[in-house]
Amino acid sequence: MANFEPDILQRDDPREPQQWVVDDQTAAGLAETFQALADPTRVRIISALMETELCVYDLARLVGMSQSAVSHQLRILRSLGLVKFRKEGRTVHYSLDDDHIRDLFQRGLEHYNHRNPKEG
Repeated sequence: MANFEPDILQRDDPREPQQWVVDDQTAAGLAETFQALADPTRVRIISALMETELCVYDLARLVGMSQSAVSHQLRILRSLGLVKFRKEGRTVHYSLDDDHIRDLFQRGLEHYNHRNPKEG
C-alpha cells in the first residue's frame, strides 16, 4: 500500500484513505456509464427523453437520424440501464430508466453551461 502524507491522514474523514477510492468493479461500471454519455447522438437522445417518453420514429425526427441509427443507440443505452422501454401494441416507447439518469444528465449540462456561458 502506498504511503500517505500526514496532512491527508489528518482529515476529519474517519475512513482509511484507501476507502476514498471506488473499487475496480464500481470504477469500470461508472466509466461505462460516462462512456455512453460521451457520444453526442446519445446525449441528444437522452436530452429528448428528459421531457417525455418517445417512440423511435419521434426520436429519429427530433435528432435528425434514421430510425435504425436511433434504434442502435437506444440498444446501447438500454444495455447500460440508462433507458427503458414499454410496448403499446406494436409501438415501443422509450424513457429514462430513473431519476438518477435525469440528475446525472442535468448536472453534466449545468457543468457544461457553467464552463461555457452563452453570449447574449
